[in-house]
Amino acid sequence: MNERNSIIGKIDWLTVLIYLVLVTIGWFSIFSAKYDELHPSIFDLSQVYGKQLIWIGASLLIGFIILLIDAKFFNAFSLWIYFFFLASLFVVLVYGKATKGATSWIDLGAGVKFQPSEFAKMATALALAGYLSRLDVDLQKRKHQIVAALLILAPMALVLLQNDTGSAIVFVSFIFVLYREGFPGTGLVMIAGVVAILLFVFTLVWSQKIMYIILGSLFILTLTYYLITKKKGIVTMVAVFLFMFVFVFSVDYAFNKILQEHQRSRIEVLLGMKDDPKGDGYNVHQSKIAIGSGGLTGKGFLQGTQTKYDFVPEQHTDFIFCTVGEEGGFLGTAAVVLLYVALLVRIIILAERQRSTFSRVYGYSIAGIIFVHVAINIGMTIGLVPVIGIPLPFLSYGGSSMLAFTMMLAIFVKQDAYRLNIL
Repeated sequence: MNERNSIIGKIDWLTVLIYLVLVTIGWFSIFSAKYDELHPSIFDLSQVYGKQLIWIGASLLIGFIILLIDAKFFNAFSLWIYFFFLASLFVVLVYGKATKGATSWIDLGAGVKFQPSEFAKMATALALAGYLSRLDVDLQKRKHQIVAALLILAPMALVLLQNDTGSAIVFVSFIFVLYREGFPGTGLVMIAGVVAILLFVFTLVWSQKIMYIILGSLFILTLTYYLITKKKGIVTMVAVFLFMFVFVFSVDYAFNKILQEHQRSRIEVLLGMKDDPKGDGYNVHQSKIAIGSGGLTGKGFLQGTQTKYDFVPEQHTDFIFCTVGEEGGFLGTAAVVLLYVALLVRIIILAERQRSTFSRVYGYSIAGIIFVHVAINIGMTIGLVPVIGIPLPFLSYGGSSMLAFTMMLAIFVKQDAYRLNIL
């Protein structure tokens, strides 16, 4: 009992408080988004807001149990947890239930569905932390770089095979962890990623021919500069431009053959290549109307017209942020964003004070995962990124999401509470 009281006293309650505030905002937002006058009680278990309360309760219970488990358990069994959820991703491919084009759910019966990809992010964070914390691992060595990359790419590839592009993109967040741990060339990889995105966008908007002219002109100018200044690195420069030409050539194939039709349409709407406010652009169009109509202070709880009359599809899940925007206005959305910023900053501060590499790497991993989820989800609702269907942590409706993010955060809070026991 004394040991349990000691651990409870060492918990970072500021992190827990931010979590509880976000979960509460999410629950009330779901209630508002799916409010039914025939079922006015927020505790009505027959409605989604009542069901969300069950998931919140289950998450809090599991989170409490995690705080009672020995902190060393998660390091010792990190690879076992990783391979378990990796296997679950294989099971989804065989027995999964298709929902909106993605086969990412396992139907457990009684209306309960399980999404392994949500837990696979947590499992990957644990496995990466466990591997990088080994004494013989050095990210300066090529073989260790390859193993770290495979730990990330394996679940990412399986999620992609499920046609769940949104969840797969989240695994890119681990690049921040590798950058923190000294992975050589990580900065170059991030720059290359940004350049690749820009090339992809410009090729779609301007066509291949124009991009070839632009790249050809840049190549000639750069080559001339190298020849006049007699600087080294011409071979590297030529290789980079060759890769860029090949990448531009492959854009049309990737866009038309790899992406699904609804994904292509959403990208075209986002880039202004077509206007489809009643089709694929409907969600975003209505979401922006809802957020914009909130003004400075919002219309008030349960007073949002876009929300009340179901103008925004999936408003209680992926588009929950527009409920906050309409009813809470700019001040409401700013408060939610600041809460996420506070949570991320707090996690990073806690990660930096850890005495073990495992805890530090894991802390940065969950910070990266939460950041990407928040950035993409909010970006979707205000029309800055394509609609790819990922939940807003702690706010969106969904059992798998709530359980996974709570477990993810609880494990880190436990690691932080245990840090003083590490010499």
